[in-house]
Amino acid sequence: MINKNMLCIAAVATAAVAGCGVATNHPGETPKDSTAYLDRANMDTTVKPGDNFFLYANGAWLKKTPIPGDKTGWGSFYELADNTNKSVHTLLEDVARENAATGTPQYNVASFYKSGMDTVAIDKAGTNAIKSELDAIKAITTPQQLLDVVIENGKKGLQTILPNYVGPDDRHVTQNIVQFSQGGLGLPSKDYYTDKDSSAEKNREAYKAYVAKILTLGGEDTANAHKNALAIFDLENKMAAASLYPKEMRDPQKMYNKFSLEAFSKQTPNINWKEVFAKMGITGQDSMLVSVPQYYKAVSGLLTSVPVEVWKEYLTYNTLSDMAPYLGKDFEEARFEFYSKTLTGQKIQKPRWERVMQVINGAIGQQLGKLYVDKYFKPEAKAKMVELVQNLQDAFSNRIKNLDWMSAATKEKAQAKLSAFMKKIAYPDKWKDYTGLTLTSDNYAQNVLNAGAFNYKYDLNKLGKPVDRTEWGMTPNTVNAYYNPAFNEIVFPAAILQFPFFAFGADDAVNYGGIGAVIGHEMTHGFDDQGSQYAADGNLKNWWTPEDEKKFKAKTKMVEDQFNKYTILDSVHVNGSLTLGENIADLGGLTIAYDAFKKTKEGQSHELIDGFTPDQRFFMSWAQVWRGKRTPERAKQLIKIDPHSPDEWRANGPLTNFEPWYKAFNVQPGDKMYKPENERAKIW
Repeated sequence: MINKNMLCIAAVATAAVAGCGVATNHPGETPKDSTAYLDRANMDTTVKPGDNFFLYANGAWLKKTPIPGDKTGWGSFYELADNTNKSVHTLLEDVARENAATGTPQYNVASFYKSGMDTVAIDKAGTNAIKSELDAIKAITTPQQLLDVVIENGKKGLQTILPNYVGPDDRHVTQNIVQFSQGGLGLPSKDYYTDKDSSAEKNREAYKAYVAKILTLGGEDTANAHKNALAIFDLENKMAAASLYPKEMRDPQKMYNKFSLEAFSKQTPNINWKEVFAKMGITGQDSMLVSVPQYYKAVSGLLTSVPVEVWKEYLTYNTLSDMAPYLGKDFEEARFEFYSKTLTGQKIQKPRWERVMQVINGAIGQQLGKLYVDKYFKPEAKAKMVELVQNLQDAFSNRIKNLDWMSAATKEKAQAKLSAFMKKIAYPDKWKDYTGLTLTSDNYAQNVLNAGAFNYKYDLNKLGKPVDRTEWGMTPNTVNAYYNPAFNEIVFPAAILQFPFFAFGADDAVNYGGIGAVIGHEMTHGFDDQGSQYAADGNLKNWWTPEDEKKFKAKTKMVEDQFNKYTILDSVHVNGSLTLGENIADLGGLTIAYDAFKKTKEGQSHELIDGFTPDQRFFMSWAQVWRGKRTPERAKQLIKIDPHSPDEWRANGPLTNFEPWYKAFNVQPGDKMYKPENERAKIW
């Protein structure tokens, strides 16, 4: 089952993080070259700090640093991810040489890795690896049989038109419930079907060609493959018309739609949800959550209005495309050519080991993560993080106390929520139990399906039981962090506890401007335009006075309007609505981290380090974290689908609202980033 999205610090979908021009480190270690914490060689001092602080801090690096051919971007997050992945690669090679006992993390990880690296066996098996899945599609003759196959595929992790997961009911967070979201599309979002510009048209044509290519590789003749590709795209277009845009899915109230199975079946005449649940293996459940009801109403109609033969082609294509990375060189290259090269501008594929590692991280990530923690993580890093998190929490509490726009009644509720934060640092206290999962070293595709089936059953097993608040939504070797509103928790995986975010040898300015801002960012997510709708206990319910809520919305509208004005690639505008929550969190993270920093010994001093004051080093560290660049294709894609703003605006946007930055760099009227006091957004 798919997982509910968390509110994360970054969009980099990798299982790691990397250093910025320093030696590879492991969580908690100090870079060997301690002078590189803030490297002047990366700066462009021909740019005034008040004109473009991102370029001032990172301009030389941006000019001289190319994006590696197997990446869609490069920068602080990417470098750290790359270094961490290389550490994981060493781990994988080590466990592959061991003779571990069956079922142990070492055995499962080694078996999965060996099967993925055996390209000869993968190429030889080809589509025979999923023959039973393809044969089941061929046997379909009715819409009901179609639904049955969709359900059976979903139970193996191959979700198409009925994407679902098990998670806490947002209004009863101690109870798990089955939740259905929109799906069915082969392109990243609805925008790709509706945008009218030439780039969008080009992507749609390339997608149709990709669909035809996959069908051809699956055994269809060229003419039929192209004809069927057009029919498949037309079907997806109809599903897209009933779907929501990413920015529309940010409203938790709008996304919360609870139905009894009987009631929703009346709205979807061709989908009997009691029968669907029974075939999914779900018992004892009489209700469901549906984020986009209109999508399922449309799918219900399409089940009978679209010929079964078209649906069969659609399922055949989706099964082949979803499994393409595990079916041999031709399939994998076809998928790369479209999804990576065409849509994101990636020039060459990642190394084989890295692609396999990412699959393992998604399938049995906690077993891989445990091995990573055991081999690389330093416990003292966790102890230091506990201290930093508490310092940031105290600073945030003080800011709430001193807010001049919020009433005492709402402040009391805000403080209660902040105090109730659950903090998870580095790795889970309780590791996921994979007992019952069968993996072998000689069948990559089957391992993927077995892991999908295991994780599906694992999620179903949560139904009817208390919500397990100890669960993690990321693996320890992931370079990221998140806030989960239903658990009211902030989570920091082990891999992010590295430079440039955190290092034992770094001064407080560097650590607070790095990991401090990350901590503050995740805390602020509990109080952004989405998180603020969840109470201290995690439930979706209003805890604001009407007047305070009105003031809060006015303040967040300032942030939305601010980011709407920013552009990339000269003319592509940032979507201030889609990115609002992350922009609020960035602003909050910066201000809270700065307040906490000012309570440290360095924060209260004026001692220069390498020519910079403590405050200047804090802001330089902040800008260093966001140092990065993307391929034009990837940059355009992220504008459509990513709730985070582009790196330059994540660095610069919050600073324009923050008086201490103006003072630290003597930013004056006439400087390009200068904003009058009354135009500066101030929330938390």
